[in-house]
Amino acid sequence: MQDTPTLIIGASFAGLATAAALQRRGLPFVLIEKAAGVGAPWHQHYERLHLHTHKEFSHLPFRKFPAATPRYPSRQEVVDYLEDYARALQLQPLFDTEALSITYKDGRWFTATDQRTFVSDNLVMATGAFSKPRPVAFPGLSSFTGDVMHSHEYRNAKAYAGKAVLVVGFGNSACEIAMDLAEQGAKPAMAVRSPVNIVPRDVLGVPVVTLSWMMRNLSPHVADAISAPLMHLLIGDVQDLGLQAMPYGPLEQIQRDGKAPVLDMGVVRMIRRGQIGIYDDVDHLEGHTVFFKGGEAARFDAIIAATGYEPNHKELLQVGPERFDDLRNPVSKQAYFGKDGLYFCGYWISPTGQIHEISSDALSIAAAIAKKAGH
Repeated sequence: MQDTPTLIIGASFAGLATAAALQRRGLPFVLIEKAAGVGAPWHQHYERLHLHTHKEFSHLPFRKFPAATPRYPSRQEVVDYLEDYARALQLQPLFDTEALSITYKDGRWFTATDQRTFVSDNLVMATGAFSKPRPVAFPGLSSFTGDVMHSHEYRNAKAYAGKAVLVVGFGNSACEIAMDLAEQGAKPAMAVRSPVNIVPRDVLGVPVVTLSWMMRNLSPHVADAISAPLMHLLIGDVQDLGLQAMPYGPLEQIQRDGKAPVLDMGVVRMIRRGQIGIYDDVDHLEGHTVFFKGGEAARFDAIIAATGYEPNHKELLQVGPERFDDLRNPVSKQAYFGKDGLYFCGYWISPTGQIHEISSDALSIAAAIAKKAGH
């Protein structure tokens, strides 16, 4: 067993930010990561990916992106930033160390890993709200004779030139993958299950997350009402694209559903031009043919299921459901924040961007641990 005042699980944005915040206060910790390096999810993302929030709202505490980095850093620029962050701040995670189970006993946390068991007064879950791909499941899937993958397996569109590809979903990843396919000569279409909100990534040159931050003291409903005419002017009516409109605005969507709206980086233009097709949700599959709930059917060579992710902390942590329900609130409003020394970094979906929220969470967690330790 290894004893430590604080154990942090996960060495991507949330874990590195928390480690840096604790280090700045002179508080000891151990940071573990199941992969062989920092920022593992970013190494695995599709090649076209760029941050959807601008770099001034996407850096971690105490170190910004290099000045030469573009406003919206690429996947590789994010990887480079995280590696530089860990190296410059000398954070030294324990790699190849996967948490297998976590229990709370006699006032301390026991985290069993594939290497050893850590015993800590404080435990910081920093594996993120998007750590486990949702399984791909459609009626008749076993009969489909084309390629099927989850979006986390997608890297680029090279193998799909000239092929009909169905992207299931209409989140930010789904839209960016569909755009990538269209740009590389594939024939993409999207199966959309639910109503959507689409907002421009930038409004008259200003990042939309900056506008969200400026309206942070307003209720989501009021902020949406103020911005609605401008959003409609810039995006238009999503029903003209064959999509269903969400009955409430993008900020209220984050509050109610815990889901971010789509940031338009060109997908609206491509749909209007016919470069990306739109269908209803998938009903069932028969061979190469996909039947949709709207009654249409079409033949596809491949399916990419951008059906999202879910956190894996419920499988690891043996705590009551109220602790997980509490994560629907920001850290400042969580009823169980820090109870029994348990903290979560980066689980609340924020209108100002996930990385911005992670930085804020990390500083709050470090302050709470320091106060408890008498620092």
